Amino acid sequence: MRKFFASLTVTLLCLASAAFAQSVHQNSSGYTPQRVFDAKEKKFSDFEAMLADLARAEIVFVGEQHDDPATHRLERAILEGLARRQRPVILALEMFERDTQKPLDDYLAGKLSEEEFLKVSRPWPRYATDYRPLIEMAKAHQWRVVAGNVPRKYASQVSRNGLAVLDTLPAEERKLIAAQHPCPMDDYFKRFVEAMSEHPGADDKKPAKEPTKEELEKQRSMVEKFYHAQCVKDETMAESIAAAYNEAPAPKPVIVHYNGAFHSDYKFGTAARAKQRLPKAIHKVVSIVPLDNLDAINVDEYRKRGDYIVFTIKPAKPAKAETKTETK
Repeated sequence: MRKFFASLTVTLLCLASAAFAQSVHQNSSGYTPQRVFDAKEKKFSDFEAMLADLARAEIVFVGEQHDDPATHRLERAILEGLARRQRPVILALEMFERDTQKPLDDYLAGKLSEEEFLKVSRPWPRYATDYRPLIEMAKAHQWRVVAGNVPRKYASQVSRNGLAVLDTLPAEERKLIAAQHPCPMDDYFKRFVEAMSEHPGADDKKPAKEPTKEELEKQRSMVEKFYHAQCVKDETMAESIAAAYNEAPAPKPVIVHYNGAFHSDYKFGTAARAKQRLPKAIHKVVSIVPLDNLDAINVDEYRKRGDYIVFTIKPAKPAKAETKTETK
């Protein structure tokens, strides 16, 4: 049981985007290898054709792999492409939580230095290389940036104590979380459970004995609470997106939301919650998938993840240093 709970905790951190693997720094090259698959047309397209289509959308989800440098370069390229088409943009980010909206606004307006902003905004690891370029681009273009995620401490409380804990929060704190947070046990829940069981670190060894009914019930209760925390994140980000969209004057801008791919792949999660709130808006989902080889892609494995699947190259693993043994 202890190993099971430890595995669940590790997986939650992965899905909640709180832990990151160390990776190589971005290279200085302007070229990032990529191939774009258009799921509607069922064929490979190109990056500029995708950008032209995204520029006609109103809500765009970009599902990222947090620890992949090529992914972050492509994320910048998406914003650059929209700016080049003179499309008004609102940048929305999983990586900043609702209670950091004011310091984020103040930084964009020049009222806070970057050092002061970073002290109070709890930036994610590798902010300087991965997310700062997005913020600085928004600042240069005077785009609004939405800090849309639920503060992590509330999601953690839900993962430990369930959704009922939200009803005990003071009114001012409750505003930092989506007003509604339905959490159906649907296909998204099935994917969530599968992801937890497949995550590296899960105990692959068979238990010495079959778990008791009480142990199984306890395991399921824990999984459901973790899933409830996931739903709270999705609902809060979707509510933030809908509020930004409704507040924006016509013609409506395109809201580009960057999040961990699990939150939008297969148009589940945050993408589904936003669609429910804004059914008449034009929604697009992009999933960025790093692979070892762009010349041998099994498209069927990925094509349902979104409207566009952007394949890119994984960073090369550093070669192991050769160990020499000297003889005397």
